[in-house]
Amino acid sequence: MTGVLLVYPRRFASLVKLEHTVFALPFAYVGAFLAVDAVPSGHDLVWITIAMVGARSLAMSLNRLIDAGIDAKNPRTAARELPRGVLAPWQVIAFCALSLGVFLAAVYQLDPLVRWLWPIPVAAFVVYPYLKRFTWLCHPWLGAVDGLAPLGAWPAIRGDLPWQAWLLGAAVAAWVAGFDLFYALLDVEIDRAQGLHSLVTRFGVGADFLAARALHLITVACLVAAGLGLSVGALYWLGVALVAALLAYEHSLVRPGDLRRLDVAFFTMNGVISVGFFVFVLADALVS
Repeated sequence: MTGVLLVYPRRFASLVKLEHTVFALPFAYVGAFLAVDAVPSGHDLVWITIAMVGARSLAMSLNRLIDAGIDAKNPRTAARELPRGVLAPWQVIAFCALSLGVFLAAVYQLDPLVRWLWPIPVAAFVVYPYLKRFTWLCHPWLGAVDGLAPLGAWPAIRGDLPWQAWLLGAAVAAWVAGFDLFYALLDVEIDRAQGLHSLVTRFGVGADFLAARALHLITVACLVAAGLGLSVGALYWLGVALVAALLAYEHSLVRPGDLRRLDVAFFTMNGVISVGFFVFVLADALVS
C-alpha cells in the first residue's frame, strides 16, 4: 500500500527533476540575502522557497507536456514519464495547475510588487518549449527564465528592482545559457533530424564552445559589477572567485569531440557553483 501511495509522487518528482532545483534555488536565496544585506526573515525565506518550488515545477511540467512528442523520438529522452506512458497528459496538466496554485499562494505572501509581476515568469515558462522549434535563441531564453530567481527574490523582500538585482539576474541568465549550450551537444544529430534549432545545429560545435565561454565570462563580470554596487565583504569576493575557478574547471572537462565528462560538467559542477556561491554569500551576511 505504501508503495502505491509513493509511486506517483516519485513519478512527478522525476518528471520535474526535483534534484535540479539545486541550480536555481540557491541563487534565489542569494538575491534575498543581498537585497537586505543581512539574513532575511524566516517568513520571507519560507515563502520564497515555496514560490521557487511551485514555479520550477510548473516550468518543468509544462516543458515535458509540450515536448512529449519530441521526447518520444529522441532515444535519450524516450524513457521520460510521458513518452513512456507512466503519466498521462491529463495528470501532468493537473500537476501544472497545482504547481501554479502553489506558486501564486506563495507570491501573495510576499511584497505586493511581485503580485503584479507573476505573469511574467509564467508566460516565459509557456514560451520556452516552443522556441527550439523556431530559433537557436532558446538558450538565452532559458537563461533569462532562470535569471528570474534572484531577480524575483529581491523585490519579493524589498519591493524594488535596483540595477544590482538586474546584474544578479544577468549573471544567472548567462551562467544557465552557457551550460545549456553544452547540454545541447548531446542532441545535435537528433535535433537536426527533427528540424529543431540550437546554437550548435545552426553555427557548429566550435561556435557553441566559444559562446559558452563568452557567457560564463559575462557571468563572472556581472557578479563582480553587482558586488561593486553592494555593501559586501571579503567572503562575497571569495565566492565570486570560487565561481570563476569552477567555471574554468567545467570548461576543461568538455571539449569538441570529447563529451565523456559532460554529466560531471553539467550536473555536478553547476550544482557546486550554485550552492558554493550561496554559502559564501550567507557567510558574508552572517559576519557583516
